[in-house]
Amino acid sequence: MTTTEAAREKLMNDFKAVINDAEELLKATASQTGERVAAARARVEESIRTTKDRLADLQGDVTERARAAARATDQIVHDNPWKAVGIAAAVGFLLGLLVHRRD
Repeated sequence: MTTTEAAREKLMNDFKAVINDAEELLKATASQTGERVAAARARVEESIRTTKDRLADLQGDVTERARAAARATDQIVHDNPWKAVGIAAAVGFLLGLLVHRRD
């Protein structure tokens, strides 16, 4: 499992925890007040805070990877301009064939 997949799995688990805590809060609020409600609210707030932090970290990771990929692509194109033009032409030709076949 890659780092991104592990982070995605952890994020999904965090969302599930938030939902479960919110449901428990709703149940506790409907029938009782006091310590049980305060404890449930505290868990919901902590789950939300943790999830937001993880989302921010994941967004930063994805953004940095996208920038790194863009820099690498830019470097490859600058180092091999004719090869890049050839690849782009080949991809365009194949897409043209596919579109033409569908019509």
